[in-house]
Amino acid sequence: MKYEALIFDMDGTIIDSDHIWVNATKNLIISKGVDLTPELEKEINRLTRGLALHKSCKIIKDIIKIEDSVEDLIKEKTTIATNLYRDGIKFIQGFIEFHQKVLKHNLKTGIATNADDTTLKITREKLNLDSFFGVHIYNISHVNNVCKPDPAIYLHTAQKLEAKPEFCIAIEDSAHGVKAAKGAGMYCIGINTAGSKEALAESDIIVDTYTEIDLEKLLA
Repeated sequence: MKYEALIFDMDGTIIDSDHIWVNATKNLIISKGVDLTPELEKEINRLTRGLALHKSCKIIKDIIKIEDSVEDLIKEKTTIATNLYRDGIKFIQGFIEFHQKVLKHNLKTGIATNADDTTLKITREKLNLDSFFGVHIYNISHVNNVCKPDPAIYLHTAQKLEAKPEFCIAIEDSAHGVKAAKGAGMYCIGINTAGSKEALAESDIIVDTYTEIDLEKLLA
């Protein structure tokens, strides 16, 4: 099969931000006076990783059983994460070199992310994402806030890249993201930046680093 495009997730896939969301979740829960045991923290992180803010905050509310509205939790978590984002994000090791290789193969590239407008704006500015992807940076605001694991954001990105989904490769780091990419009919590479291959089980292949992706073999 001749692939035409490669679509990247953002958090945990091209930017090293997982620690930011983990800390934002932790700080939010502790601020509610909840005893955050290591077991509880691990379970919440497992359930919320890769989800958009609304769904992740609803899960947090349901698990720790607090009266705060989901909307209030979203505002609080966004404020915490935004402050951490400004100085705490960087590219995943190997991404820049891999992206250069992708362009040499004349593949179109884009971003399909569950990120909200605020964190996406900070990331675009701090890491100059437009220099890598041009206008092809799409988040859930482009699909009426329908988030992964729904495939909507991947289908939207493929359409904007003028590539059929079956001719697209997606790179994901979470179970929700993999489900979205596969639901869109794409070939999915799971990159194990979180150290949980079980979460990436539905991927077509799983790699630990970008250097393990054999583009020449995939495109042959």
